[in-house]
Amino acid sequence: MSVSTTIKAIQDIMRKDAGVDGDAQRISQLGWMLFLKIFDDREHEYELLDEGYSSPIPERLRWRNWAADDEGITGDALLNFVDNDLFPSLKALQPPLGGVGVEVVIRSVFDDSYNYMKNGTLIRQVANKINKIDFNSSSDRHLFGDIYEKILKDLQSAGNAGEFYTPRAVTQFMVDMVNPQLGEVVLDPACGTGGFLACTIDNIRSSQVKTVEDEALLQQSIHGIEKKQLPHLLCTTNMMLHGIDVPVQIRHDNTLARPLKDYGPRDRVDLVVTNPPFGGMEEDGIESNFPSAFQTRETADLFLVLIVHILKEGGRAAIVLPNGTLSNEGVKTRIKEKLLSECNLHTIVRLPNGVFNPYTDIKTNLLFFTKGEPTKEIWYYEHPYPEGYKSYSKTKPIRIEEFEQEKGWWNNREENEHAWRVPVEEVVRSNYNLDIKNPNTPVEENEHAWRVPVEEVVRSNYNLDIKNPNTPVEENGDPVKLLAHYRAVSAAVEETREALKAELMASLGDPKQNGA
Repeated sequence: MSVSTTIKAIQDIMRKDAGVDGDAQRISQLGWMLFLKIFDDREHEYELLDEGYSSPIPERLRWRNWAADDEGITGDALLNFVDNDLFPSLKALQPPLGGVGVEVVIRSVFDDSYNYMKNGTLIRQVANKINKIDFNSSSDRHLFGDIYEKILKDLQSAGNAGEFYTPRAVTQFMVDMVNPQLGEVVLDPACGTGGFLACTIDNIRSSQVKTVEDEALLQQSIHGIEKKQLPHLLCTTNMMLHGIDVPVQIRHDNTLARPLKDYGPRDRVDLVVTNPPFGGMEEDGIESNFPSAFQTRETADLFLVLIVHILKEGGRAAIVLPNGTLSNEGVKTRIKEKLLSECNLHTIVRLPNGVFNPYTDIKTNLLFFTKGEPTKEIWYYEHPYPEGYKSYSKTKPIRIEEFEQEKGWWNNREENEHAWRVPVEEVVRSNYNLDIKNPNTPVEENEHAWRVPVEEVVRSNYNLDIKNPNTPVEENGDPVKLLAHYRAVSAAVEETREALKAELMASLGDPKQNGA
C-alpha cells in the first residue's frame, strides 16, 4: 500500500470520530502520532548503536508499549490512557538538570498538540495503519516527503493559504548552488517541514563529514524557525529522520515578531536557504518591528529585509520569491534598493508556470545573493520547459535533471537563448524593477507579426503606418479573361433563370388553355 493510500485510509478512519472536526484537526492528530512512531523507530536504531541508551520517554509511554501491538490496548482504556496519562506526562517532561535535551523537543511538540479523537477503538485502528510504515527503511526520508505532500494538499483544501510544498528538485538545486560548508551556520527562517534543512544536511554529510566531531559540528549548525504548530512538529520529526538527534534548534516561533534592531552580531548566519510564504499578510503590528521605510504587511517582503539584515559579511542566500516582489513599486522599491546596495544579487533564475502546481500558479524566481558588496550586474537564467511540456503537474513535476543546464552554465557564464545579464544602472533607471524579460527570446515573423529595419522608416520620412506585408494579396487578374469569365457566368445565370421560368409556368398551367 502506498503512503498516500495509507494516509487517506487513516483520515477516513478519523472522519468516523465525532471529536475530529475537519481536515485541520485530522492532520494535527496524525502529526503527533507520527512523531511518536518515528521517534520510536529512531530509538530502535539508537539502542543498536549504544547498549547504554536510555529513552527520555517513560517506558509505559513509548510507542512500542501501547501502540505497536495491533491487538493491544483499545476502546475506552486506550482513550483514557491517551487523555489522562500520555499527554499530561509528555507535556511535563523535564530535561536533565542544567541541560537542554530531547525532552524539551518532545514537550514542545505536545504543548501545542491535542488528542481530538474521542473513540479509543478508532485510535487503535489509526495506530495500526501507522505501524505499517517503517521509518527505518532506506526510503524513510522520501516517505516523509510523500506524507507531507499529502498532508499539505489536505491543508490546501482546508483553506490554509500561503503554504506551498517546494518541489525537491528546486530545493536541491538551490542548496547545491549555495554550496554549504561544514561549520557554517545555516538558517531557514520560515522552515515549514524542513525540506531545505534536510537537503543541506544531506549535502554536507555526503562529502564533508568524516569524523564524530564533524557530525557534532553539523548538528550544531542547522537552525530553523517555523510559525505554525503542525509544520513545526513535522520539521522536528524530519530532522530526527535526518540524524539530528536533539533538534532543539528548530524553534516554534514567528521570525518576524522580533524587532529587527534586536538581531545583533550573535544572531548573524553564514547561509540562508528558504521559501518564505508569499501572497499572505502578517498580523497587525508585525510591520512595526521593521524600520519605517520597509514597513509592510506582506510576508515575503519582510523576510527579504530580515535575510539581508541577519547575513554575515560574505554570507550567502538563496530564496524563492514571486514575480510581484520583482516588479511592484512602493515599499518593494526601497527593499530592492537595500538588497542591491548591501548585497551582490548575482543571479535570478526565472521559473516557468506550474512549478508549484497544484498549490498555486504564481510565477516564481530563485534569487541568489552574497552580502558585503553592492550589485554591479545581475545574471538572469530563464528555466525552459523540457521538450514536449507546456506546464508542470502532479504527474509531471519539475525534475533535478532539468537543472543540469544551469549547473553547467553557472561557473562559465555566457549569454545564450536562456541567459542574459543586466547592468545595475539599468535596474536603477527602471526604479528597481527586477522583472526583466529575456531579450534573447527569438521572435518569429508570421501572418500577424513582422519587423521593419529603421533605415526603411527613415527613407519613408519616418512614416510608421506600415501595413502588414504578410497579409495575402489578391490579384486583380487579366481584364480579357475576367470579361470572358463574366460573360460565361451571366449566360449560365440567364439559362438558369429561363429554366426556372419554364418550370413555374408549367406548374401553374398555360393561361391560354385555361381561358384566360
